[in-house]
Amino acid sequence: MAKASLTVICTYRVKKAKERDFRRLLHRHWPTLHRLGLTTEEPSRIYRGEHERGDPYFVEIFTWKNTHAARRAHEYPEVAAVWEPMEGLCEGRAGRPAMEFPHVKRLRLGRGA
Repeated sequence: MAKASLTVICTYRVKKAKERDFRRLLHRHWPTLHRLGLTTEEPSRIYRGEHERGDPYFVEIFTWKNTHAARRAHEYPEVAAVWEPMEGLCEGRAGRPAMEFPHVKRLRLGRGA
């Protein structure tokens, strides 16, 4: 099963005063994963939004090369150097965690589905 690619939809609820620092890390995130051979060739897609009070959040979507790569990422110090400070720049909101990472598989629906 490790051969199938796996898309992740990352949601980061960033502390308002830490957005600039977070963006610097986010800029390095996918390139670091890709350089280590963990992602597909398609670059991540990144979106920014704001909650009601203007609190920023970011959504990053990218695809792991395979399910094994998603697990292996935790073994690399280069990845930890991005992930660990990212966590400190985020906060839980409205009962949701600071960061969420649901993994999904693309669904291809035919006509009439």
